[in-house]
Amino acid sequence: MFENAFNNIDRAMRNDEGLASELDYAEQTSWLLFLKYLDDMEQEWADEAVLRGDDYTPLLDEPYRWGTWAAPKTADGQFDPNARTGKDLIEFVNGELFPYLTSFRDSSDNADSLEYKIGQIFTEISNRFRSGYTLRDVLEIVDTLNFGSTQAKHELSDLYETRIKRMGNAGRNGGEYYTPRPLIRAMIQVVQPVIGETIYDGACGSAGFLCEAFDYLRRDDLSATQWDTLQTRTFYGQEKKSLAYVLGVMNLILHGVDAPNIRHTNTLAENLMDIQQADRHDIVLANPPFGGGERKEVQQNFPIKSGETAYLFLQHFIRKLKAGGRGAVVIKNTFLSNTDNASVELRKELLTSCNLHTVLDCPSGTFQGAGVKTVVLFFDKGAPTRKVWYYQLDPGRNLGKTNPLNDADLAEFIALQADKPDTGNSWTLGVENIDPATWDLSVKNPNAPEAEALRSPEQIIADMLARDVETAEILEEIRGML
Repeated sequence: MFENAFNNIDRAMRNDEGLASELDYAEQTSWLLFLKYLDDMEQEWADEAVLRGDDYTPLLDEPYRWGTWAAPKTADGQFDPNARTGKDLIEFVNGELFPYLTSFRDSSDNADSLEYKIGQIFTEISNRFRSGYTLRDVLEIVDTLNFGSTQAKHELSDLYETRIKRMGNAGRNGGEYYTPRPLIRAMIQVVQPVIGETIYDGACGSAGFLCEAFDYLRRDDLSATQWDTLQTRTFYGQEKKSLAYVLGVMNLILHGVDAPNIRHTNTLAENLMDIQQADRHDIVLANPPFGGGERKEVQQNFPIKSGETAYLFLQHFIRKLKAGGRGAVVIKNTFLSNTDNASVELRKELLTSCNLHTVLDCPSGTFQGAGVKTVVLFFDKGAPTRKVWYYQLDPGRNLGKTNPLNDADLAEFIALQADKPDTGNSWTLGVENIDPATWDLSVKNPNAPEAEALRSPEQIIADMLARDVETAEILEEIRGML
């Protein structure tokens, strides 16, 4: 039922000239799903208040509630034929609904409250529907979705994840929003979070790391105290881009986190020296953006200045970890070998302030549409590195859109990582063998079979001339047969 609903939403959206790509579909689906979710949750909270004998005051005023404008019903439960549609619906959404919802940000002082998030979401996005008739069709489909059960949320979260994944092929930097879930799950299994620890992603995008960590920690036998800790004091994220922020909030909600602790802010605008103990976390899981380049004033917030955004994020993550905290961060593999001052200094900082115990070398095609190879750095903060265990992931096939990375590809890595043995695909590098002038950490598998020696230029020329002679003889034979 849910899959059919999502397919019908897509078909309806394709008819609206204001919606041009998967990114638009995801953005517009997000705010509609959020308001339907809010309506379902308000009904649930009102029922709980009745059982306690308390009064419940709805968050939204009557004209702006889902059942009033989006899905008004007649006495027999059918859609009201007099509901707003066409131009009237678009004017209401743009002129009344969005300004009302935006005002919640100014009326709430707590950035982690649901009220503030309502205001933040509707400050960051806009209604892109141009046809009120298309919007009416979509509203009636969304109204069939129900957030009232854990099973429903699970099914909806799977469909939403699929929608985010499709954005990776939609252009306009859509790939920024999706890290392969098998890779995320492997990173989490290595880090092994437990309830009571805090998990942070300062470049959370669509919150894939936080959602997978929630799924990893969620169990049916959790106590009420553990569940409250998991809901409210475990997951923390920050995201700079508006669409990604909205996707992240909605993704966590669909996975079961009712009021996600995600803030819309530029993480790199925070001065590294201003981070205090209270701001730190037990675990960092992240795939920060590569390339980019921040303005000079942003670079001034970091002791190691660089135009590479990922280098600034790595410094931030090291600083945000508590002593003894654990990190798993995706970064371009060129970080391990670049000879520029920032790369060398950052590798030195990582090796001297943290125990970089594992480097996972990912094959080309791990990230669909990305033209760079990546590695995952696993490190613990508080003790210097003594040795680094490398694992070169080889799935035995070319990865791509129709043949993506899967959990089975990473099973051996997860199984070996605890003991870190040397195998054909893994090896250990002692810190005493690292050149202190360059701190080079390049992936160089000493167990790989030696490649055949290349021919010398003289031999190549001689072979070419010999083949030319053979070709001339064959042509002469053919001419003789004509």
